[in-house]
Amino acid sequence: MMLMNFKTAVFEGPLDLLLHLIKTMEVDIYDIPMQEITEQYLLYIHTMQELELDVASEYLVMAATLLAIKSQMLLPKYNDSIDEDMPYEEGFGEDPRDELVLRLIEYRKYKEASAKLKEKEADRLLIYTKPPSDLSEYSSGIPVTAGEKAVTVYDMLGAFHKLMRRRRLQKPLHTKITREEISIEKRMEEVYQVLEHSVSWVNFNDLFPYPDKNYIVTTFLAILELMKRNQILIEQRDNFANIWLTTKGNV
Repeated sequence: MMLMNFKTAVFEGPLDLLLHLIKTMEVDIYDIPMQEITEQYLLYIHTMQELELDVASEYLVMAATLLAIKSQMLLPKYNDSIDEDMPYEEGFGEDPRDELVLRLIEYRKYKEASAKLKEKEADRLLIYTKPPSDLSEYSSGIPVTAGEKAVTVYDMLGAFHKLMRRRRLQKPLHTKITREEISIEKRMEEVYQVLEHSVSWVNFNDLFPYPDKNYIVTTFLAILELMKRNQILIEQRDNFANIWLTTKGNV
């Protein structure tokens, strides 16, 4: 007959086995019945040995610990007047099970935390992400700063929103304005010339002299493109304050 040796990893250690026994026997972890638990634990160890399974030394150390605690629990009470149903600590002082209970509770906390982390890991494996892309070519020159506070695209969008709101409030009830369609490139040249020939910084709102929506949008896109190309300087000294523009040559 061929002799075969098996290894098992059902339990991760003696504390794991004890928790299993406590749960199976439905006993209170704070009031462990040492006689029953020790018997069940030793039965498991003997079964492993009969099946020729390798028993780690830590299991044997725990078996010795359980036997020592059980022996202390079986010592006769020092006072015959003590009630048999009285809690152990009231008759003997310190309970020899305290250290074991603390170890089991601590181990159970880590075991539950480990289970939750495994669940999160399983959920995370179902999520597929895209590696980061290089967007440096789109952010070149943005934000552009020449003053006390850097101006970002979000600041420009906020200024554009306030401009559009102001235009709607100031728009007359009956108006009809027709202008020739203008390209962004053409409007970029016009804006740059205005800034270049100005003796000082130009207010953002002054670059929108006409209330036509298409004209306003084209002008705004032209300013953003000049920012991207790093051809103009933007300044905003305080949050939500006016935005000022100029060319690099004027600084």
